[in-house]
Amino acid sequence: MFFSVIYQSKKPEELGEVFLDVNKLSADGTTSLSTTSWSKDGTHYAYGLSEKGSDWVTIKFMKNDRTQLPDVIDGVKHSGISWMPDGSGVFYCKYPEHHGAKEGTSVDKHEFHSLYFHKLGTDQKDDVLVYDYRANPDIMIGTHVTEDGRYLIIDLTRGCDPYNMLYYVDLEKNGPIVGKVNPVPIVDKLESKYHYVHNFGEEFYIHTDKDAPNYRIFKLHLSDVNKHTPFIDEKEHKLSWGSPAAGKLLMLSYLEDCISTLYAHDISTGEKYYQIPLGIGTLMSCFMRWNKDELFFTVDSFLTPTIVYGMNFKDVPANKMPELREIRRVKLNNMDVSEFETRQIKVPSRDGTKVNMFIICRKDIELNGKNPTFLNGYGGFNIPDVPTFSITRLCFLKYFGGVVAVANLRGGGEYGEKWHQGGMRENKQNTFDDFQAAAKALIDAKYTCPEKLAIQGGSNGGLLMGACSQQRPELFGAVINRVGVLDMLRFHKFTIGAAWVPEYGNPDEAKDFEFLSKYSPLHNISFPSNGQWPATLLMTADHDDRVVPAHTLKYVAELYHKAKQQPAQSQPLLARIEVSAGHGAGKPTHKVIAEYVDMYSFLQRVLDLEWRG
Repeated sequence: MFFSVIYQSKKPEELGEVFLDVNKLSADGTTSLSTTSWSKDGTHYAYGLSEKGSDWVTIKFMKNDRTQLPDVIDGVKHSGISWMPDGSGVFYCKYPEHHGAKEGTSVDKHEFHSLYFHKLGTDQKDDVLVYDYRANPDIMIGTHVTEDGRYLIIDLTRGCDPYNMLYYVDLEKNGPIVGKVNPVPIVDKLESKYHYVHNFGEEFYIHTDKDAPNYRIFKLHLSDVNKHTPFIDEKEHKLSWGSPAAGKLLMLSYLEDCISTLYAHDISTGEKYYQIPLGIGTLMSCFMRWNKDELFFTVDSFLTPTIVYGMNFKDVPANKMPELREIRRVKLNNMDVSEFETRQIKVPSRDGTKVNMFIICRKDIELNGKNPTFLNGYGGFNIPDVPTFSITRLCFLKYFGGVVAVANLRGGGEYGEKWHQGGMRENKQNTFDDFQAAAKALIDAKYTCPEKLAIQGGSNGGLLMGACSQQRPELFGAVINRVGVLDMLRFHKFTIGAAWVPEYGNPDEAKDFEFLSKYSPLHNISFPSNGQWPATLLMTADHDDRVVPAHTLKYVAELYHKAKQQPAQSQPLLARIEVSAGHGAGKPTHKVIAEYVDMYSFLQRVLDLEWRG
């Protein structure tokens, strides 16, 4: 099993006592923690549990003295947990019209995501429907309560659309939640992205990409939501988020050429005070409150596992950086990362666009064109593929003498909304071109050769694997395709698939069908002239209710059908179906280990790798 255990301590430097051990909640280790939330006063803890990797969640409650409460909320999906300011209950979202199984095996389409309120001490059947959007069944709802406790913020998106609408409810004026509310619009058009940052009374700070592909922050007053006052202007690099801290600061995190940075600004004037040094890595999480003096954040990189840092702003002038304290770090046993280094290069894609790629390798690597290489890619949904630590990647480096590369493709979130839109819908081929250019660059620079080059991607990255192995099979020696989206003509008919229509296009519309049908992996399997498809390992799981297993199962069936007509095909084409697991999150450690053993055994065989243990 071995999921993370939550500890409770009075001092950050102390380990403290076990507060919640998820490993004890199921005999086979397939119960996982998916979401958590503390009440404002810190007395109550809400936590969501997932079974067998499904996206369906059951919310339970504890007191801070570890007393378990009887309240249970089931059937929750794609939802956070937001507390009422007085701790009387929580807001959450579910699909009330879903009547199929809620265990990860139903493929029924989800519609009419709805917001509910649960009052502590009551049965779920008495929960109140707070808000739903009946004009569009694909609208998804996000919500949270402002730190001052006055407003309920309601965020509406059409699935994974890069645009949203933003509403608010005045909880002070509205009174107790006893029925549906009538939220007031801040933005009522799907034209740009808007995120609530902070508020002083009726003055709101909003993070947006409107007229700013790299994002900016403006202020507005609820008395005139159409009047926007610039506060933090758009910069050269993407402004990932902003958050208030210590009663005087606005912390801003940028993604600067795929590397995280963190700056402290005056929350009243916007003046930049200082940069907090993070090194070359990724800001994985950040914890702060407007009315608290302390800030905590975690950082890791390709070669550095998680480090927890803390800062205390008490009695420190706003324009001076407090001491940066290392609270805790993950230590590696029997692994010397000083042997390796991270390189960052730019690769010209097919249309000349420069694509960033990280290369992690031995410092003394010999560029002889023979090094086993593992190229990873994603390129979708405005999600950045940034430096993060992976012990399994490090094992490939050390024990196979390998190279690991990560390409930052159009469609991802590394360089703002323009970069995202450059790899979505009718522009999706750009994502594939970027990845193929990255593969060719590794070969041309003599890091590797096609016979030693393996590629890997999951989910949307599995779509990338399917398209690229079809379009340029001669570039790759092996393909690892994990829980991939492979049927681009029917993806929107299952579970949450309709939410991806804004990203991919709608197959039911003629103009979208035209470009989707050109690259849909399931519908474009055509063996190369030499009759040899790259060695392929497809991976899915029986409880994946996000990208349903049918994508992989239909694809491998079609691939096998075509392969039988190719007597020259000698490379293995395999599918691995995990049981009691889902899309990936919440998988117990023993299943993760078994998965990587199979994956690396496959690569060792098809790439003729030598173990150097």
